[in-house]
Amino acid sequence: MLDDEEMLIARNLYSAAFKNAHHDRFKPLLDYYNQVTGFAETNHNAVMHHIVGLYGPACEVCSKPYRTPQAAFCAACGNKRIDYSHA
Repeated sequence: MLDDEEMLIARNLYSAAFKNAHHDRFKPLLDYYNQVTGFAETNHNAVMHHIVGLYGPACEVCSKPYRTPQAAFCAACGNKRIDYSHA
């Protein structure tokens, strides 16, 4: 997963690839993703969906991310999320 700063770099590499007609034009993007995450992704489009911001914050109990920023409970451990918006 990429954080916001890493995703900005990935987006720039993705955009630059469309200006390159070479058959392995997405190699810089895939190499960058591998360098950052340690995962050898082969699909350049998949990289563009591996964004931490798409998921919610870490669960207070098990530290796994909530499934969405609006999730009311943690799918991994069942912890009910505290809603601070009504406090």
